[in-house]
Amino acid sequence: MAVRKFKPVTPGQRNKVISSFDEITCTKPHKALLEPLKRTGGRNNTGQMTMRYIGGGHKKMYRIIDFLRNKDGQTATVLTIEYDPNRSARIALVEYQDGEKRYIIAPNGLKVGQVIESGSGVAPDLGNALPLAEIPVGTLVHNIELRPGQGGAMARSAGTFAQLAAREGNHAILRLPSGETRMVLVSCRATVGTVSNPDHNLESFGKAGRSRWLGRRPHNRGVVMNPHDHPMGGGEGRASGGHPRSRKGLPAKGYKTRNPKATSNKFIIERRKK
Repeated sequence: MAVRKFKPVTPGQRNKVISSFDEITCTKPHKALLEPLKRTGGRNNTGQMTMRYIGGGHKKMYRIIDFLRNKDGQTATVLTIEYDPNRSARIALVEYQDGEKRYIIAPNGLKVGQVIESGSGVAPDLGNALPLAEIPVGTLVHNIELRPGQGGAMARSAGTFAQLAAREGNHAILRLPSGETRMVLVSCRATVGTVSNPDHNLESFGKAGRSRWLGRRPHNRGVVMNPHDHPMGGGEGRASGGHPRSRKGLPAKGYKTRNPKATSNKFIIERRKK
């Protein structure tokens, strides 16, 4: 997986860096695993704007992803590696022995024709999903469950992974992409390997129009607004804006918003790094 750079034939191509899409093997998605995805434009059911800077964008369908990986006792063959407009990672279409097809998050290095499995007792090989109790310590994993049977919730975006650092009793200790170290029940499942498309962070849009294709409208900063529009607005000339805060007045950049009484606090050994 690599990125493409362009000769600056046009202003929009001067800083443009996009994925080479070399790993993509199919351009048309599997119809049975598609669902319509309605665009809101940032409006609620009465038509009022409740989320700013949202609107436009290319029409797209949602791909139904199997985050559970709960089809045990059957092997699955990878049919295609596909692009998913709803996520930064690539997805893989797999077919099980009984003919059922599902989409999964594609691990980095997964190839068409490769056979994968899920469940207890399977080998900890690339693309296999199994309980944390059976994965060797030090292994890199992704698509990790927070609760047994919930489906993968952590380490799902492009290039991310968590490392299984240790096991203590009923809990496995994971080092997450954010730097946080936390405990997860050993009965939770994870997929072996890292997520595909690791060069995603190297991409550069090159022009404002590419943001519009993704449904993102221009975002204006609080310091350039008037006082009645934003707490950081107003002032003569280019005023810095005072303490960083949101439009509703909630402090930002260092202000902790996590509930100190959250029940999951007892599972977090070390908080993420600032």
